[in-house]
Amino acid sequence: MAEAVPGVLDRRRAGVLLHATSLPDAEHGALGSAARNFVDWLAAAGFSVWQLLPLGPVGSDRSPYYARSNHAGDPELIDLTTLAAAGLLSAAELAGEARATLLGRAGERLRRERSADAQQLDAFLAREQYWLEDYALFSAIQARENGRPWWEWQPALRDRDASALERARAELAQARADVEVAQYFFHAQYRRLRDYAAGRGVHLFGDIPIYVAPDSVEVWSHRGLFQLDAAGRPTAVAGVPPDYFSVDGQLWGNPLYRWEAHEASAFAWWIERLRAQFELFDLVRIDHFRGLAAYWAVPAGAPTAASGEWRAAAGEKLLARAREVFGRLNVVAEDLGVITPDVERLRDGFGLPGMRVAQFGFDGNSANLHLPHNWSPRAIVYTGTHDNDTTAGWFAGLAPEFRAQACDYLDSRAEAIVAALTRALLASVGVLAVVPMQDLLGLGREARMNTPGTVTGNWTWKLAWSQVPTGLAASCLKWNRLYGRG
Repeated sequence: MAEAVPGVLDRRRAGVLLHATSLPDAEHGALGSAARNFVDWLAAAGFSVWQLLPLGPVGSDRSPYYARSNHAGDPELIDLTTLAAAGLLSAAELAGEARATLLGRAGERLRRERSADAQQLDAFLAREQYWLEDYALFSAIQARENGRPWWEWQPALRDRDASALERARAELAQARADVEVAQYFFHAQYRRLRDYAAGRGVHLFGDIPIYVAPDSVEVWSHRGLFQLDAAGRPTAVAGVPPDYFSVDGQLWGNPLYRWEAHEASAFAWWIERLRAQFELFDLVRIDHFRGLAAYWAVPAGAPTAASGEWRAAAGEKLLARAREVFGRLNVVAEDLGVITPDVERLRDGFGLPGMRVAQFGFDGNSANLHLPHNWSPRAIVYTGTHDNDTTAGWFAGLAPEFRAQACDYLDSRAEAIVAALTRALLASVGVLAVVPMQDLLGLGREARMNTPGTVTGNWTWKLAWSQVPTGLAASCLKWNRLYGRG
């Protein structure tokens, strides 16, 4: 077995997958009491891992995998009641004003105070300048441009002409300051949440999208690292070939990396990206890990992903460099989909655990790698992920012969299949068993988080405490103890 990640994969554990935007009682933001209450519930239920989706600022489709920045946090997650408790906002303001206005006002008051918190703000701005300066300017320009993507800005700003950027900095000084202080609030609240979770014995497990959004500060400010034309538009875009989720493949549309440029810089951009995530999380999953071995390149403008081709990536050199910088890599490889021997060699060569998803196992083949009896002790195992239907929804949609296989395999009646699969997950040899909160509640497809290949109706599900039975934490604690998980 590969060397364990200290503090997380050093023993059998159980976790819950729930994105921050799905937290209950988060009317004024998730990073305050809403998140702490969920941490308390996890601890009471015997779960020691909380898996979240990416926390970056999102676009209109709300997808956390279309991040506008590698480093910034989503200001929608900032808890305004925490700012009010610190005297930076009033109850009346909370009740009647827009979030962006409130964050800017709280920032102005913080700066006027010259308190210890204001000094921490100054320290944060100095420490994070390497990414925050570009992000604040990018956000301020885009707001002035009514949300237009950066490649549609005037050429001087699009192409980062030095004099044009300097004028924009001067003209947008207040807007930039508002963006900067919002990022301070996000990171300060998140640090307190991480400390609180650690005190309750709960590790935070994050996720890095392998690609960034085309309309992101990363692409605007590092154009030479991406496959773009002279006007900043992608010459080829990311996706995956036809698979379990889609007969046409998935056309993601993200710009692809110029791996030779990353290698020439000793992967500096990637190293800072990883460093930022390691500061947020105890364990980090690289989404679409196979793209570090070879990636599916789709010609720009193609109607589907089916016309793409595989091209080699520089993942081995990247991970070798990351190991030089960070030592042991607290990384999980999302190795789902079309997995070839080169992907397995890359994963195993660096001792990274992979994933198994029980829902993928029931196709009538007893050798299917996603069936629990075929799992490895180093695997991170799931009933389903954020891209799957809930287990209840999945089971309802199975062909009759596969429903029969699942019932026979789990020795379960159809109406008890969700609990049976969850217990099989917890009883398995996988070092970390992660259950989506929807499956702990037995919810149907109305609670699905995302349907790959679609752009509407996703990322909106929210948990309500009224959905959580009073005795569920005690039942989960019993299961976790019974199966030696903590």
